[in-house]
Amino acid sequence: MALVLIVDDSPTDVHVMQQALEQNGFRTVAASDGTEAIRKARELRPDVVLMDIRMPELDGIEAARQVVEEAGERPVRVLMLTTFDADE
Repeated sequence: MALVLIVDDSPTDVHVMQQALEQNGFRTVAASDGTEAIRKARELRPDVVLMDIRMPELDGIEAARQVVEEAGERPVRVLMLTTFDADE
C-alpha cells in the first residue's frame, strides 16, 4: 500500500485529500509546512508527496527540491498543488 505525504497549511484541504486517498486504499500522513514535510519525508520515506506551493516556514518549491534531493536513489514523486491564482 502506497504512502502519500500531504503537505498543506490548510487543515480542511488536508482532511479532504486524506479522506479521498484513504477511501481508495492509500495510507496518508500530513505535514503543515515545508520544514515538517522534509522531516517526515526523511523519516517515513513516502512514495508520493502532494505539496502545496504557498506555505509558512518554507515554501513548497524549496521543500520539494530538498525532499527529492534527500531521496537520492530512492524514487519519490512530488506533485505540486496550489489554489493560488497567478502563474508566477
